[in-house]
Amino acid sequence: MALLDRFRRGKAPAKGALDRPPSKADKAHLREFVRTRRSVEAYVEPRTNVTPMSVLLVAHDGEWTRRRTTEKDAQRLASELRIPVYDVQRTGYPQRMRDWSARNKT
Repeated sequence: MALLDRFRRGKAPAKGALDRPPSKADKAHLREFVRTRRSVEAYVEPRTNVTPMSVLLVAHDGEWTRRRTTEKDAQRLASELRIPVYDVQRTGYPQRMRDWSARNKT
């Protein structure tokens, strides 16, 4: 029955692996990214059916990194690192990030 639960109306999604807070390694990576780049901004991405809530950090040149997070942890990290934080559903992704990704395709 658990498989069908997600299709029933009015049911909240079950908590699972997607709801875990970021690991120590994730937090260390984000701190290092901010420390080694200029003008970093944080963009909080919502949870979907297949991806966890995440925070996307974008540097001045468009270089970016993404890690799993919770909204509380993303706000706390941004405050601690003194960087602006935005809701990507309201602001969208910065053009410099898309440009950087286009230039750095592998």
